[in-house]
Amino acid sequence: MELYLHSLSFTANIVAPIFFIVFLGYLLKRMGVIDEAFIHTASKLVFVITLPTLVFMSIARTDFHAVFNPQQLGFVLMGTFASFVALWGAGKYWIKRPEDLGVFIQGAFRSNYGIIGLAVSYNLFSDSGLAQASLLLALVIPLYNVLSIVALSIPAKRSGASSLGSTLYEIIKNPLIIAVLLALPFSYFGFQLPEIAQNTGRYFANLTLPLALLAIGGSLNLTSLRNTSSQATWATLSKLVFIPLVLTLAAWVCGFKGQDLAMMMILFGCPTAAASFVMAKGMGGNAELAANIILMTTLGAVLTLSAGIYLLRVTAII
Repeated sequence: MELYLHSLSFTANIVAPIFFIVFLGYLLKRMGVIDEAFIHTASKLVFVITLPTLVFMSIARTDFHAVFNPQQLGFVLMGTFASFVALWGAGKYWIKRPEDLGVFIQGAFRSNYGIIGLAVSYNLFSDSGLAQASLLLALVIPLYNVLSIVALSIPAKRSGASSLGSTLYEIIKNPLIIAVLLALPFSYFGFQLPEIAQNTGRYFANLTLPLALLAIGGSLNLTSLRNTSSQATWATLSKLVFIPLVLTLAAWVCGFKGQDLAMMMILFGCPTAAASFVMAKGMGGNAELAANIILMTTLGAVLTLSAGIYLLRVTAII
């Protein structure tokens, strides 16, 4: 019994602070302490400056050879692609409207790993978890964007050539991708930043997670739950239960253990990325469905991520 209580306490200490800040953002928005202008500015500041700084600092200070795991990267690549194909195959038989199908697929596979995933990984494994998560993030950013373009373009028979081209350009100039590429030589060759650069970068990096989590909470709109559809419900179940359960078990069968397995469970089990709403709206998808999926997965991940970490803990995997 003591083991289970200790594991429950451990899990709560990992997950609860993250979602408390998210719900604090929601309350502050409702109280008028923060507004849409703050959310917009905070999100842009995180995306352009503080999150790339956090990613750069976490990789640059870590031994590349200690955290680089090509088997793990390969499994994430294949697992994401397999879940994408499975969702498409299942969805096309019961979702009739093309603008709903693409949004369902995107909402069910695209994780908010850049914020929620990094935060959980850091709380679990400190700097080593953050560095490993940053390498995974560098893989999934282009993967998610390209697969989302495919999902939103093909069902509606829209030409995705220009959209795909512009998205690939956006990926190349993505601040997170640039941060990873700049940090890799420091990590690989053991270069050291000057102390003044380390201290300055640390200040910016420390802003990232609380500011990003407040912005996520402030953007939640709970009234939209009244219009929840079966597509949103099934996308949420797929995102938070089916996909992480199947892929985590598959990873365990393939021999992944400890931190590597936990990191993949977090990646596959994170709530849907907020960027999926922007992409769905811009490409003519069902924006209301996209918003509902984001909201439902963000709320549901409080329970599912907690349950996943708890199970890994009590089975002595982490």
